[in-house]
Amino acid sequence: MKKKELIRTLKFVLFSASAGLIEIGSFSLLTAVTKWDYWPRYLIALVLSVLWNFTLNRSFTFKSACNVPVAMLKVALFYAIFTPVTTVGGNYLAETKGWNDFLVTILNMGLNFVLEYLYDRFFVFKNTLDTNALAQKEAVKASQK
Repeated sequence: MKKKELIRTLKFVLFSASAGLIEIGSFSLLTAVTKWDYWPRYLIALVLSVLWNFTLNRSFTFKSACNVPVAMLKVALFYAIFTPVTTVGGNYLAETKGWNDFLVTILNMGLNFVLEYLYDRFFVFKNTLDTNALAQKEAVKASQK
């Protein structure tokens, strides 16, 4: 069981890294092509990365056959708190305190990574871990060994 959770955590790390690339890439692009303040650049980049991360982690990390709209609503509740706090806080640090935009974004990404894993694992997908077709197929394979 410990091996399974370690693999689950490693998958989350890898998928989150890909979401991080999407977030920092879209943030960089918006920084390069617009004169927008920090908050709209951060918010757009965050939304893009969350959609990517949710899709991959639901299917391959948590292997959940949960009701997608319900799971998305749970994730939306997390981001209903996380997003305003990090958007306002990040904007304050970048625009008022003069912190580097990218440093603030990376700090927010690290906070998001830790909190989202815990929230997804122990709330969103808690009762539906390893219930999708992929998990069932893997269970059949394992039982045939």
